[in-house]
Amino acid sequence: MSTYPTPAGRSVAKVALTASAGAAIEWYDFFIYGTAAALVFPRLFFPDDLPPFVAQIAAFSTFAVGFIARPFGGMLFGHFGDLFGRKRALSVALLIMGVATTCVGLLPSYATAGALAPLALVVLRFVQGLAVGGQWGGAALLAIESAPIDRQGFYGSFVQIGVPLGVVLANFVFLVVGLVLPHEAFIGWGWRIPFLLSVALVGVGFYVHLRLKEPRAFEAAMADAGAASGRPRWPLFEVLKNHWGNVLLAGGAFIANNTCFYVAITYAVAYGSTIVGVPEAVMLGAVLVGSMVMIPVLIACGALSDRYGRRGIFMWGAVLSGLWGFAMFPLIHTGSPVAITAAIGVELILISLMYGPQAALFAELFPVKVRYSGASLGYQIGSVFGGGFAPIVATALFARFQSAQSIAAYLFVMCMVSLLSVVVLGRRAARGGDIR
Repeated sequence: MSTYPTPAGRSVAKVALTASAGAAIEWYDFFIYGTAAALVFPRLFFPDDLPPFVAQIAAFSTFAVGFIARPFGGMLFGHFGDLFGRKRALSVALLIMGVATTCVGLLPSYATAGALAPLALVVLRFVQGLAVGGQWGGAALLAIESAPIDRQGFYGSFVQIGVPLGVVLANFVFLVVGLVLPHEAFIGWGWRIPFLLSVALVGVGFYVHLRLKEPRAFEAAMADAGAASGRPRWPLFEVLKNHWGNVLLAGGAFIANNTCFYVAITYAVAYGSTIVGVPEAVMLGAVLVGSMVMIPVLIACGALSDRYGRRGIFMWGAVLSGLWGFAMFPLIHTGSPVAITAAIGVELILISLMYGPQAALFAELFPVKVRYSGASLGYQIGSVFGGGFAPIVATALFARFQSAQSIAAYLFVMCMVSLLSVVVLGRRAARGGDIR
């Protein structure tokens, strides 16, 4: 952990809230793509003669491209963030995401542009992935490195709430547009509105660049390294050379969180609406309510990790999230809006036990001078093997076994991978680390 002096009070809160706002809009951009991939893209960006299952897999495949790009974004922005500062890397990531998402809203459909339409969709999704791969590390470290040592979990959680806030914004906008417009108008052009609204992220990017300062912990670490001629010229290579074990374990720790989350907010929407026959508004409403409840729980879990330690809370989240998967799909099958909301909401609450302390946990794994590279790369590796392929794997498992319990078993296995990763991290810490 950093022992460098940090500002307190209002300045820390300003940084944390700004980072949270930027993360929320960035994740909004990332998540509206997932919602559109479940509800709209199979019909618009692929040939009409494709079977519905194949079109859905194709749409989710373009969704996965963003996750494949995220480790590259983590490496790129992490490298420059360690060299030139957290706020510079973060502001560029926000600008790129805002432009790419706005461009998705301007794309022609397959009926208009043919094969160029899905190709352009894939390219822009890759750019989205690059941007979000760099955003998390910059936002998290701005908040954590600006916070007092004994409150880094609490302030780090404000960046984590950007995820459910992004989900709330994405689903709220889709719900409003879907309710206001006739179905044909929504499919024809209304779905573009949520994407075009993301131009607001460009303004947030400029604000971060012009108004926020670099964390004192980063500036002090760079000054110390410069005085000792120890500032790394290639932070990414130093991380891969000296901290590769923690990078891999961090990725393993994040797998459960990401897999369970994207199954709950993306695949479950498609499953409930297409397999069970639940109205799309009910499924989106359940995700919306669950995400709203998730916000205060994330903050509480981050604060509790400052007092009781990161790993214990994280491990409870892995176990309980894995077990709840076996109840989630039967509840969706009831068709009851209350039961469906409980199914998704409880899963998101249990995920919060992992995600709330995660920013501080990952930051503690790496020295300040290579922290952006190490934390970002670990996070994004987990995102590829977790969330990126989760909707595809879930769709394929149901097609093969015709049972949602096979998907629940998949979630449980991923949660056990994360549980084991955190256990190993704890043993490494006991041999000389400082992970709480």
